[in-house]
Amino acid sequence: MTVSADFLRKIARAAAAETLPRFRSQGAVSNKEAGGFDPVTEADQEAERVIRGLIRAEYPDHGILGEEFGAENVSSRHRWIIDPIDGTRAFISGIPVWGTLVGLTVDGKAEAGMMSQPFTGELFYATGSGSFYEGPGGDRRLSTRKTTQLADSIFFTTTPALFKGEVLRAKFERLEASVRLSRYGTDCYAFAMIAAGQVDVVADPGLQSYDIAALIPIIEQAGGVVTTFDGGRAEGGGDIIAAATPELHAAALAALAG
Repeated sequence: MTVSADFLRKIARAAAAETLPRFRSQGAVSNKEAGGFDPVTEADQEAERVIRGLIRAEYPDHGILGEEFGAENVSSRHRWIIDPIDGTRAFISGIPVWGTLVGLTVDGKAEAGMMSQPFTGELFYATGSGSFYEGPGGDRRLSTRKTTQLADSIFFTTTPALFKGEVLRAKFERLEASVRLSRYGTDCYAFAMIAAGQVDVVADPGLQSYDIAALIPIIEQAGGVVTTFDGGRAEGGGDIIAAATPELHAAALAALAG
């Protein structure tokens, strides 16, 4: 099936109406993780509510999986995967690198997706015929950089702390030692920057499906590659690596493997 860009724009506007008024507002933050810190805000919950409502109205037979309210209609071949605010830690810190992620999988494969950053007025999306950007500087079709060597690459991870344990930590250190420049932070925004031709490699372990499914079509339809650390499909989440070109992706996997 084909998802229209207009429908993704409609979702982005509706979610922004819930998130933007609450951004930098010092609102209440709840913690979902006993013994740790996994924040959730009213903005997360209300944005997901409106996104679910739009999807139910447009595609009543489709399934939905969201970070805040779980799964519904799970037997459908078509499943919308929602992270209303990817980067809630950035959101509650007042840093505009969070985003609203909404993706569509068909038989488990990500076919369409959007990442909206309403504070900066940016929308990244893919519906099957390329990856596109709308925002400051003008609308355009996206294309990844043509970097093929790790030594020439810009590498992002949300935080090295995600690489828990000796094995994962060693993978991170090998990869970081191989690149030209490494930077931390930005959650989904770094993955969008691969599609935009600004970043070459992003690696984040321990992701959930809703952290990555929407970003896969945006990166792939711009020319990039997204997989798990062992080269498998990324729709289900896990330890995820994305790269600007197939050659660079292969080199990054080799660095991870040691």
